[in-house]
Amino acid sequence: MKDVKHSKAKRSEEITSKYFAFLDIHVEEVANGKVIDFLELNQIAQLLHVSHTHLSDTIQQVTGHHPCHFYDLKIIEKAKQFLIQTDLSIAGIAKKLTYDPSNFSKFFKSWTGNTPGNFRKENQK
Repeated sequence: MKDVKHSKAKRSEEITSKYFAFLDIHVEEVANGKVIDFLELNQIAQLLHVSHTHLSDTIQQVTGHHPCHFYDLKIIEKAKQFLIQTDLSIAGIAKKLTYDPSNFSKFFKSWTGNTPGNFRKENQK
């Protein structure tokens, strides 16, 4: 019985690890224009060879958060990187991340508590 629990835990960690590795690559590819749009969670699950429900349940169990939480977090991290390291306009950053500029600003503020413009000003070197 202990081996079964250990095996399930190990598999859960493997799925979680693969999901995070996929997100790192996928968000980078979208941001660099190699991929046109972000995949839906069910598409990611299919690429990871698990069901959408199993992926969601596993990530939730292992991390305490839904997979979309980490997807959005990776997008926010990339947006912050663009805001700090480039001179791209906020609208340009939004488009690179497949967002309408007004929706992007709302999305960014909901995660950071700050507008993209204010974030950029506060983090200028």
